[in-house]
Amino acid sequence: MRALQISDFGITKNGDQVIKYALTNKNGMRAEIINFGGIVTALTAPDRNGNYEDIVSGLTKPEDYFEANTAFFGAIIGRYANRIAEGKFNLNGKQFNINRNNGENHLHGGNNGFHTKIWKAELLENEQTLQLSYTSKDGEEGFPSEVLVNVFYRLTDENALEIEYQAVADGDTIINLSNHSYFNLSGDFNKKITDHKLRLNADQYIPINNQSIPLGNFENVENTPFDFRILKKVGKDISEPHEQLKIANGYDHCFVLNDSGLRCIGELYHPESGRNMEVITDQIGVQLYTGNFLDGKSEGKSGGRNELRTGICLETQHFPDSPNRKNFPPVVLKAGEKYSTKTIYKFTVK
Repeated sequence: MRALQISDFGITKNGDQVIKYALTNKNGMRAEIINFGGIVTALTAPDRNGNYEDIVSGLTKPEDYFEANTAFFGAIIGRYANRIAEGKFNLNGKQFNINRNNGENHLHGGNNGFHTKIWKAELLENEQTLQLSYTSKDGEEGFPSEVLVNVFYRLTDENALEIEYQAVADGDTIINLSNHSYFNLSGDFNKKITDHKLRLNADQYIPINNQSIPLGNFENVENTPFDFRILKKVGKDISEPHEQLKIANGYDHCFVLNDSGLRCIGELYHPESGRNMEVITDQIGVQLYTGNFLDGKSEGKSGGRNELRTGICLETQHFPDSPNRKNFPPVVLKAGEKYSTKTIYKFTVK
């Protein structure tokens, strides 16, 4: 039975009350989202025997989400997902210096990006949807112009979590929104995701330097460990002596997606449980991240720690460092224009 549930989640150091919203579809699938960072704290999906288990990694204590979510578990990422080199870019002939929170570079919106904000929440009951709204002020983390952002989480009766992003600015700015959920389709967050199988509809990926900044070119995946065009175990080639894998300690790369428009760009499959997750998006890229920097310092949901490679991210987005790359598609949002993009994670069994 469908249900909408609201409960207290905790209070931040600033005294903000954080609320948890739970969406449930007619099949019993459940998505739990808090208005702090728009974080997906839980998402259940059935295995081949009909057992529903949580399949997104996360933290066990509310205060850890508020104060120590350095891995961005489940969060809305903005204004700019991924990295911007040296924390600067030019727009309309002016240089903007933004927060450097990843060495000399900017990552995922900065120290106080969208993942740290209290979002205004509204339940749209007829659509089984949670609407989150946030106004990012001019100059926040160094970004120009004020931006009104709306993110819609919709849980469908087809066992799909739809995420729709919308934004409008009062002046020119840059934007690149994503969600940073870590998936582990086994439902046991002590297990590594290297036994999952992945397919990506991408003939190319973007190689990076030793600071994870794009080199500026695209590389063909053919005859490399980055070829996921046919369903392949995530761990099959992850330890190969490939320079790009050495740099990132695994996969932490943006793939250049084939085709355009809203389409299925790949799938993640866990053979033991039978859970399969299709990724459907209108974006041009997806960042594959295999939890290479999860270090076991945070307490995980299954009673253990969030260890290396116990979660996998498929972050749909524009390309990293696009504001500084003339050969990459633009990420400028003009004053008064509407930014709109959609990603769907759809769950089935095999």
